[in-house]
Amino acid sequence: MVQKVFNRVEKKFLLNQEQYDNLMKELLVYMEIDSYGLHNIRNIYFDTDDFALIRTSIEKPEYKEKFRIRCYGQPMEESDIFLEIKKKYKGVVNKRRVTLKPDEAWKYLLEDVKPQNDGQIMREIDFMKQRYHMKPVLYLAYDRLALFGREDKDFRVTFDRNIRSRRDNLTLFCDEGNDYLMEEGRYLMEVKITNAMPLWFVELLSKYEIRSTSFSKYGRIYQASMIGGIAC
Repeated sequence: MVQKVFNRVEKKFLLNQEQYDNLMKELLVYMEIDSYGLHNIRNIYFDTDDFALIRTSIEKPEYKEKFRIRCYGQPMEESDIFLEIKKKYKGVVNKRRVTLKPDEAWKYLLEDVKPQNDGQIMREIDFMKQRYHMKPVLYLAYDRLALFGREDKDFRVTFDRNIRSRRDNLTLFCDEGNDYLMEEGRYLMEVKITNAMPLWFVELLSKYEIRSTSFSKYGRIYQASMIGGIAC
C-alpha cells in the first residue's frame, strides 16, 4: 500500500473559452503539458447522512476536511484506487492518500474489512470513517489537462472541463447518466503552488482579466441540489 502526502496552496479561477485559448498559448512558453495529456478523473465523495462535511466546508471555517476515493481514467480490476483525505487549514491544502485495488478498497469502505498493509495514513482514514460514519454520496468526474513549469516543476496549473456528477450508481466503473455543472466552453483553472506564483503568471492573469474565485466542485453541486429542492 503506497502512502503519499501533499502540502500546497491552491488558487482557483473560472475561465471562458476566449480566456482559455489566449492563456494556453502563452502558458506553453513557460510550461509543459504533463505526460497524461487530457485525461479523465473520477471521484466518489463520502459524507454523513446529513452532509455534515460539505455543509461545514461551505461555511469556510479555518479548518475543514473531506474524504473521497479517486481513479484516473477507466478503472480495471487491478487499477489503483486512491483513498484520500483532503484537509485545508488557513489556506494550505494537505492531501493524504493511500493506494488500494478496487476490490480491497470497497471491502474496506463498505464492509469494514481492513487492508492487510496498514500505515499512519490508513489509520487516519479509519479514524475519520469511524468518527463520521461516512457513506458514498456523490460521483463526480471531469476531464483535466495539467501543466508544470519548465523551471519550477512544483508550479502546476490544471484545467478542468466537463465537470459532471450523479447521485446514484456510485461506482467508478461507469461514467454515464451524469448532470453537468457548467456550460460548454467554461473551464476551472487550479493553480497549485508551494511558494509564490511566478511574476510572469501574475502578469498573464492581469492581461486577460482572470480573477481568483472560491470554487468547490462538490460544494457547488450540493448547493445547486439544495436550491432545486433535491437532497444531494
